[in-house]
Amino acid sequence: MTFRARHLLGIEHLHPTEITTLLDLADKYADQTRNGTVDKTVLAGMTQINMFFENSTRTQASFEIAGKRLGADVMNMAMQASSIKKGETLIDTALTLNAMHPDLLVVRHPNSGAVDLLAQKVNGAVLNAGDGRHEHPTQALLDALTIRRAKGRLHRLSIAICGDIAHSRVARSNIMLLGKMENRVRLIGPPTLMPSGIGEFGVEVFDNMEEGLKDVDVVMMLRLQKERMDGGFIPSEREYFHRYGLDAAKLAHAKPDAIVMHPGPMNRGVEIDGNIADDINRSVIQTQVEMGVAVRMAAMDLLAQNLRASRQAEVMA
Repeated sequence: MTFRARHLLGIEHLHPTEITTLLDLADKYADQTRNGTVDKTVLAGMTQINMFFENSTRTQASFEIAGKRLGADVMNMAMQASSIKKGETLIDTALTLNAMHPDLLVVRHPNSGAVDLLAQKVNGAVLNAGDGRHEHPTQALLDALTIRRAKGRLHRLSIAICGDIAHSRVARSNIMLLGKMENRVRLIGPPTLMPSGIGEFGVEVFDNMEEGLKDVDVVMMLRLQKERMDGGFIPSEREYFHRYGLDAAKLAHAKPDAIVMHPGPMNRGVEIDGNIADDINRSVIQTQVEMGVAVRMAAMDLLAQNLRASRQAEVMA
């Protein structure tokens, strides 16, 4: 297996073989979890600290479950009650934690680049659980695993990412990962929710759902990131759903076996019709949640292997 990274900060610097290595291991963990054969000593003796400066349900819970499932000692820091609120800088917080010798640091932060900065200050492995509008690598990896398991492959598929592209770190990470794996990526949404310079990403851009969804294999809906909006990006939620919300009529333009995805949390009746979200024949949204745990298990396993090897090399030197 090939996975050389010391940290998992984003998709941008991962080689396709590293992506495949991680997905292959996650695939095994997904199956082992279902049949109850996971080795609970993989991360034994290692300390995992979850630092979430933004609210999270799925990501934080799945990282915690993943760590515990592999035998790590898991600590969730209440960042809202931490010394950050007393004026301590992120770097000072990182140095304080580093003095406690954690092995794995899982970090979500509202500012792009903050997780990378923290990774430069600690000796353990850092996993980016989302930083601003920059990246959300494990979400893209779990999406990729979900697609691969549903379609039997992760290359030469036509994949539509729909909605609030401009504010979405999920979209950014997925665009990079799916591009690396030789897929055709389409972005669909209103011009106000498309980032500037989007033409440089090697994607096709549509502002019409019917045209953009024509014959696609995968429909990936995105949440409206209202907390990152500081203006009138859409006329109203009702108008947004009419034009860009996924319903049966719009989905009919995709391939008959196209799967429907959403990273959550969903705004039903805004981004996606509830009947579509719950359609067991088309929706893989709950599978995404399941694969999230498997992908995070794999990521921490691989980083822990590299960390142990690095420490052993230092001792031998």
